[in-house]
Amino acid sequence: MSDIIETASNAKPPLLEINNLCVDYVSPNGIARAVNNVSVSIAEGETLGLAGESGCGKSTLAFAISRLHKAPALISEGEILYKGQDILKMNDKALRAFRWNEASVVFQSAMNSLNPVITIGEQITDVIQAHKKVSLKHALEKGAELLQIVGIHPDRLTAFPHQLSGGMRQRVVIAIALALEPKLIIMDEPTTALDVVVEREILNELYELKAKFGFSILFISHDLSLMGEIADRIGVMYAGNIIEIGDAETVFDSPQHPYTQGLLSSFPTIHGPKERLYGIPGNPVNLLNMPQGCNFQERCTKCFEPCTQNEPSLKAIGPQHHVSCHLT
Repeated sequence: MSDIIETASNAKPPLLEINNLCVDYVSPNGIARAVNNVSVSIAEGETLGLAGESGCGKSTLAFAISRLHKAPALISEGEILYKGQDILKMNDKALRAFRWNEASVVFQSAMNSLNPVITIGEQITDVIQAHKKVSLKHALEKGAELLQIVGIHPDRLTAFPHQLSGGMRQRVVIAIALALEPKLIIMDEPTTALDVVVEREILNELYELKAKFGFSILFISHDLSLMGEIADRIGVMYAGNIIEIGDAETVFDSPQHPYTQGLLSSFPTIHGPKERLYGIPGNPVNLLNMPQGCNFQERCTKCFEPCTQNEPSLKAIGPQHHVSCHLT
């Protein structure tokens, strides 16, 4: 599967390289494989989008990168290389140095990420002082600078999370993620709870921040239309597998997997004539009772005999475009 590990730019080695990663959830009813032999990479300065329905394994993959899993989750196979070093083999000291210094996370719900009983300033300075030996005064100055970077007045350092709007709380979480200027930021559906106007403002700020600091982004969302505006490449996940991955324009203009086609046809277009929207029939597959053959067969309108017999492998169908489907 080495051919799918290439990044959008082959001029230099990837910043992050994931090889044959498997993550299982162990339960009394059996083992549910949430991430199944996933191989993908992210180049320096690249934004990789990861799309799919709830439960497809997107967040599980993101948590694996920072080793944030707790039981019953288990990383059973594979490797995650950051600048050539395997994160899965890091000891506690090395892992602590990696987190937030090299890779930070913007979690799905900003309000749940912020402590409701301490001020914004305390939360930002706590992150800075936990990793760097600086005075409280210096940390507060850095916190004020970070708030200004994300469009919030420094006076808000003394505010509590409940005193901020949803968009402002999300900006605070992004500011905390930027505190130590990491090279990789993992964003797990960072705009899900926001209205479209605030969502647009957050995305515009991300463009500017990425241009200023040069970090890479793993952007996770179920919204492919949103992802098309920010991602350089897009990977689509289903039942723990990456079933299609390619540059954003190719995936949008020429999706090859029926699941990707279904996701794109379920979003309305703002411009052009009105078209009927089509949802994807059925429910996501039960990870404890996986079918023989293709995992998407029961929901696929194009299913034929090979789909019920053999699981398709991810293969190249064009430059930087890979699909896991018997139809390709």
